[in-house]
Parts: sequence; C-alpha cells; structure tokens
Amino acid sequence: MEVDGQPLATAAKIYLMLNKPRGAVTTASDEKGRQTVYAFLDTALPWVVPVGRLDKASEGLLLLTNDSEWAAQVLSPASHLNKTYHVQIDRVADTTLLESLGKGVRTEEGELLRVVSVRILRGGRHNTWLEIVLDEGRNRHIRRMLAALGVTVLRLVRVAIGPLPLGQLPKGSVRALTREEKKALDGALRDQSIHAVSRPTRSGADRQSG
Repeated sequence: MEVDGQPLATAAKIYLMLNKPRGAVTTASDEKGRQTVYAFLDTALPWVVPVGRLDKASEGLLLLTNDSEWAAQVLSPASHLNKTYHVQIDRVADTTLLESLGKGVRTEEGELLRVVSVRILRGGRHNTWLEIVLDEGRNRHIRRMLAALGVTVLRLVRVAIGPLPLGQLPKGSVRALTREEKKALDGALRDQSIHAVSRPTRSGADRQSG
C-alpha cells in the first residue's frame, strides 16, 4: 500500500501477556471512571486490544495484540482452546460438588454449562481452591455455574491459556510473548482446529470468562 507514492510500513505484530489485577476492567475506557487494563501498558506501544475479557472481579492471564486475525482464532468457539483457572470457593469441596461440575450444570435460565475438568488444588477449614479447565468462554461461565450450585466464588485467577502459563509474572505487569510461546499457542490452535471437525458444535459461546 502506498500514499503519495511512498510505501506505508506494515505495523509490527505485537503479542503481549498481562497479569490483570482484580478490579481492573477489560475496556479502553470506562464511563464509571474505573481503572482499565490500559493503565498497565506503556504509552509508547502501538494500539493493542485485549483478546477476550476477564470480568472486573477476576484476575490473571490476559492476552493483548494488534493482530485481529490471530485474536479471532484464539477466541473462536471452534478452537476449543483450553483455559485454566484457579478458583477459591466459600466452602469445603466434596465429591458431590466435583461430580456435579463434571456432569455439567444447568442454570435457572436453562443454559447448560460444562467444564473440561475440575480438581481440588488445596483446601482449608472453610474454603477450597479448585482448578477448573474450560474449552469455551461463556459470559461469567464459572461464577454462574457455581452459583447455580449455591457456591460463591471468592477469587478467580486465570493461570493458563492453552500451553501458555501465567507463570511468575507479577500482578499488573505486562511482557511480550517469546517466540517459543507464540509458536506453542499457534501449534495448539492448529491442533484444535484439526480435531474440531469431529466435535459437535456448541452454541452460545461468549468472549468473556470468569
């Protein structure tokens, strides 16, 4: 592409990961004046957008990019890219709760919500940390699923997207994906797209998780 006979430089593709703190919203601006994820980005960066969302009360791994085609692949319900969450709930988990989550939970509105897997990470006298893996991202998926079982979420942290872990990135910090991390994510997307043709299509997938 040229303007006035001069070639335009193609914007470099940028792939970032942010450890989103609780309380920040995943938008460019907020009518209520709340802090957005853009407060954690270097103002010298080219414009990037979040790949999906984490709701205000959720925290953890959030991708940002200026590669809209790649973002669409990550978000596509057809990709079934696993997202892993660590979730603190307000009670001691038992086998009945785990089995209910494993079978799928129907909300009051009649929507059936499912997980790929769920297990207990650690427990205390009054609460439990669960690891929950999803391969879709419906609106407030985990919170609504647990609420339908009478369980309250105390904390919700996304710790991995596909093969990409949050790792030790400090809260509120952002960094570029390494070439190896980007390659691993792309490989996971290719693998999932190959297997997707044998899966039944799920409707109603959303781009916000938590």
